Amino acid sequence: MTDNSYIDYSEYSDESLSRMIGEFVKFQRVSQNKTQDDLAKSSGISRSTLSLLEKGEGITLTTLLQVLRVLNQLDFIDFFKAKKQVSPIALAKLEKAERKRVRKNDKSSSQELDW
Repeated sequence: MTDNSYIDYSEYSDESLSRMIGEFVKFQRVSQNKTQDDLAKSSGISRSTLSLLEKGEGITLTTLLQVLRVLNQLDFIDFFKAKKQVSPIALAKLEKAERKRVRKNDKSSSQELDW
C-alpha cells in the first residue's frame, strides 16, 4: 500500500484537472440533492454550461465561482490569499535587534541621590 498523502498536481494534464473539478462539482450537486436545472438557475448560468463544467469541458473561472458559491464550496479561496513571508535572515536580524534586558541609567540614579 502506498502513501498518497502528497499528490503533485503539476504532473496532471489540464484536461484531467478539469475533469476532476467537474467530478467534484457533480458530487457536491448530487450530495446536496440539486438537479442540474436547480443549480444552473441558482448560479445564473444555463444548464448546458453546467453540464459542460461537470464533464470537464472548457468554462470560465467566473462560471466556476458562481457554481461553487451556490454549492457553498468556496473554502479553497484561502489558499490564494497573498501571505507576506519574512526570510530567515531578516527574522534573525529582527530577533537580534530586540531588547533582551533593561539596564539602569546611571545618570538618572545619581540625580535621585542629589535630591
